[in-house]
Amino acid sequence: MTIRKEKPVIISLHFTVQIFLLVTTLLGGSNAYLSGLDRSSEMVETSNLLPLEKYDYRKNDMGGNGDEDWAMVKRNGNQFVVGGQPFYVNGFNTYWLMTLAVDQSTRGKVSDVFREASSVGLTVGRTWAFSDGGWRALQKSPSVYDEEVFKALDFVVNEARKYKIRLILPLTNNWEGYGGKSQYVKWGKAAGLNLTSDDDFFSDLTIKGYYKANVKAILTRVNTFTNITYKDDPTIFAWELMNEPQCLSDPSGDKLQAWIQEMAFYVKSIDPNHLLGTGTEGFYGLSTPDRLQLNPNAYAGQVGTDFIRNHRAFGIDFASAHIYPDSWLSKSISAAHLQFTKSWMQNHINDAEDMLGMPVVFGEFGLSTKDDNFTMTFRDAFIDTVYKTLLNSTRSGGSAGGCLLWQLFPEGTEYMDDGYAVILPKSPTTADIVSLQSRRLQMFNSRCGWHCRWSCRKRNRVKYSFVADDEA
Repeated sequence: MTIRKEKPVIISLHFTVQIFLLVTTLLGGSNAYLSGLDRSSEMVETSNLLPLEKYDYRKNDMGGNGDEDWAMVKRNGNQFVVGGQPFYVNGFNTYWLMTLAVDQSTRGKVSDVFREASSVGLTVGRTWAFSDGGWRALQKSPSVYDEEVFKALDFVVNEARKYKIRLILPLTNNWEGYGGKSQYVKWGKAAGLNLTSDDDFFSDLTIKGYYKANVKAILTRVNTFTNITYKDDPTIFAWELMNEPQCLSDPSGDKLQAWIQEMAFYVKSIDPNHLLGTGTEGFYGLSTPDRLQLNPNAYAGQVGTDFIRNHRAFGIDFASAHIYPDSWLSKSISAAHLQFTKSWMQNHINDAEDMLGMPVVFGEFGLSTKDDNFTMTFRDAFIDTVYKTLLNSTRSGGSAGGCLLWQLFPEGTEYMDDGYAVILPKSPTTADIVSLQSRRLQMFNSRCGWHCRWSCRKRNRVKYSFVADDEA
């Protein structure tokens, strides 16, 4: 590496911290120096030092510095890892990417999403890998696919890889949007099956066969852009069995639990390498009656899901929960929404660690502009609350694996906004909050990646000063 003395150079903080850690470790140094790094920027300028490249989110993805390090995300206890280094998620949802990628005239919006996400350091996106029946369906009927739509999904996966963004891909929907379980039941009825409820999706042998065939088709798909089989592609962070599964016909949770167990085993029989989640909202169920009071309302305990039980199923690698205080509590937002958010998250983080021994991912969190009393300032406070609650866990070696904002839209797609869209160019304060969280996680992972020299593990519980005390 050539040293150029004629001009100042940019040296990455990642490198500086690692060198300093080596020296302090060899000399028996203290961890106290960490407290001064709280609000450091991601770059420092100096002269006559090693001329490293400027900080680049696309090359520093919390788990590697280039294609050669683009490895599968794995789980090690209650932590995600890539190549032996921690991987904490700061992510986003944009569910419609495959649909817009079908048409060349709208495909550019897919690239815009990844470009804007990358610009603020987001490393994981969540998007639908299903469209069952209806307009621009991927699966037009059981095991019958539209190749052009499949190529659109190929494009989404390939485009994500270009921007060093990994994907969480749910395999169907609990809701009617994009088909979901109700479409499977319609197909079953058309084939002459005696079905009486959409929840027959979880128990009917033929319908379960439809679902399994679709899972196999997706997992064994060979991407037409990369020639990589989906089940072998590290761009995919994880599969989810379903988006927000519920089974109202069986509040005991037995029917849904049996389905989760069966389908988790099936997915893993085809793809043992990728992580697998349930996609649930995180409501507590009858297996933990003492925790039902933590649900946002009584109804949440009657929808057939069970946070602890669902995630004890063999093959499930991480716990799933969502955060929608405006939908669950009241459309009139107030400080109570922030208090609930902290409590909801902390209880799930604690339970993921103490009862499940796995990371928890808050796969969706958002606040609608249609809420009473909505302001951008309050939305920023809500996002900041989520981020800081996660950081409090991360810096003490807890089970908070990350979170994904619902939802990121580029300019020109406002016509699809359900009220939760975040358009970064129009929301500079929000973009700053998201970017700061990304930098903090990257700094943490860089430090933690030095073989945990100063122990981020539970046994020491050292509180690193990534967040000022008055912000915690």
